Amino acid sequence: MKFYFPAFVLLFSILLSCSTVDVYSDYDKNTDFSNYKTYAFYKKGIDKVEISDLDKRRILRAIEKELNAKGMVASDNPDILVNIFTKSREKIDVYNNAYHGWYPWYYGYGFYGPGYGFGYVNVSTSTEGTLFIDLIDARKKELAWQGIGTGVLSYQKNIEKKEARINEIVSKIMLAYPPQLEVVSN
Repeated sequence: MKFYFPAFVLLFSILLSCSTVDVYSDYDKNTDFSNYKTYAFYKKGIDKVEISDLDKRRILRAIEKELNAKGMVASDNPDILVNIFTKSREKIDVYNNAYHGWYPWYYGYGFYGPGYGFGYVNVSTSTEGTLFIDLIDARKKELAWQGIGTGVLSYQKNIEKKEARINEIVSKIMLAYPPQLEVVSN
């Protein structure tokens, strides 16, 4: 069993933080998504993802649940291959809360005389993680659709909450599949 401990080992703790997750998707506009009825997981690609095997299984189960809800079925001869990958980055936020207004009462008129108020600078760091879900056309071997979810990582001790959050995030990402093509009227 592999175990990795980079900052994103619990990437899917992105999935666990109380903060929001930004979701985006992209797709090949020339693809007819109604032709995709079956899927399989792209094991070769998924094996390369550097997160715990437990989190991989949680994510794959959540994806499987979403695809099944859309009427797709797992197959040994799939229309699409499902792959995931992750990345993370350290995020640094600097807030300058300095206020230099007039505060004659702050110092009084004693030794220092009338003065200005103090401010402070607040620096916070966090790890931001991203989950990519790729749907690859199995016949063409080309990316047909990609869903992306990005959020702040946090650690979660409660396994039920962790799984619920993973399901929620995968669900948010998969809401964009299949893409709704815009009809242009003349």
